[in-house]
Amino acid sequence: MRILLVSTYELGHQPLHVASPAARLASAGHQVDAMDLAVDTFDSSALQPVDAVAISVPMHTAMRLAQRTVERVKAAAPELPVAIYGLYADMGKIEGVNRVIVGEYEEHLVSWVEAVASDRGEPEGVSVDIGRQQFVVPDRSGLPDLASYAHLSVRDDHRRVGYVEASHGCRHRCRHCPLPVVYDGRFRIVEPETVQADVDNLASAGARHVTFGDPDFFNGAAHAMKVLRSVNDRHPDLTFDVTIKVEHLLMHRHLLAELAARNVLFVTSAFESTNDAVLDVLDKGHTREDMATALELCREVGLEIHPSWLPFTPWTAAGDLADIFSFIEEFDLFEVTEPVQLAIRLLIPRGSLILDIPGISDLIGGYDEDSLSYVWASPDPVTDELQTRMASRAEQAASNDEPLLETLTDMWLMALETAENGDVTAQIPAGAITGRPRLTEPWFC
Repeated sequence: MRILLVSTYELGHQPLHVASPAARLASAGHQVDAMDLAVDTFDSSALQPVDAVAISVPMHTAMRLAQRTVERVKAAAPELPVAIYGLYADMGKIEGVNRVIVGEYEEHLVSWVEAVASDRGEPEGVSVDIGRQQFVVPDRSGLPDLASYAHLSVRDDHRRVGYVEASHGCRHRCRHCPLPVVYDGRFRIVEPETVQADVDNLASAGARHVTFGDPDFFNGAAHAMKVLRSVNDRHPDLTFDVTIKVEHLLMHRHLLAELAARNVLFVTSAFESTNDAVLDVLDKGHTREDMATALELCREVGLEIHPSWLPFTPWTAAGDLADIFSFIEEFDLFEVTEPVQLAIRLLIPRGSLILDIPGISDLIGGYDEDSLSYVWASPDPVTDELQTRMASRAEQAASNDEPLLETLTDMWLMALETAENGDVTAQIPAGAITGRPRLTEPWFC
């Protein structure tokens, strides 16, 4: 069988969720082609030699783009079997999809391909699997060069970036996160030897920095440190970034100095809000004070934290955005804050734990298949209006490649105006650009 694996979007990095199943399918004797629509234009001629198409949907944006991709595939080759696989595969219904594979997808993907090739017909419907699997070293040979993807910017230096995962899933159940819908508080590790071999290949391909894209690098801290030590020992010149929740930064504070010593430049951490009541509703497991402590602990050992934010929820008050900006200013985070992060609006996919919150039915409407989220509106229309204005300003800045601090200052002024807080004509200090390490692709899902 000849299979086309398609990625629509993976946060600006070379798609691991094509490379990993490509290796697995090849080891089962199949021929694999790859297409990354974040880099390449859809080419229907690529469908002519293949027997089936499988589309990776590891995140919300990817799933929305997959809807259009399936339409293009079916328009060009109506009889071609199509599967979608990944975390978001069952978050929406796409006409023309024959197979939906959620969670740990590789074994089911191989089984589907082999069923398509056999006389017993292809299986249809949805499979959800969070069981343990044995992974092979990803095959990135059919993908665009690393130069096509996000780089690490450190002052005037731009480094090619590789992306790996040492684990999948998450042991926590934050209510707004899509992971608990599938993994239900479980996580699965990738064998250290497999991660090491993948990093070896990435380094050979020119990577000078590696992102560990685990939903939380410290879900299994012992495993994570074993992987990091192994990779750092073999590639002492590589730098890294990881994602770790605030709760784990505090719990494993004794490991922070070693992260820095092992060339981890920064940690992405989901702060989400500075309103403790909102953090409690989302079941984040931390407070505003915890966020401040985590920043202090990391800076003491030379680690940066890049916070991610979820500023707009049904529980967001009009003054919350101004408070987030004040926090960013207090802790000198402007340089590592993406404008789009401050316009993000809560998504409530099917099965979301948000739906279990008492009283939520009074705040949300029906499910929107296009946005892959339940519709909701803030009890205060002024807050929704601010979100619209913030999103428009962030989009304008990205389109025009505007200076970061100029954009964030404008957005802060909008937040202050909405909160009716202070002199909005005053000059707002917004830090300085000093060249701190950051990826050139904004982080959002």
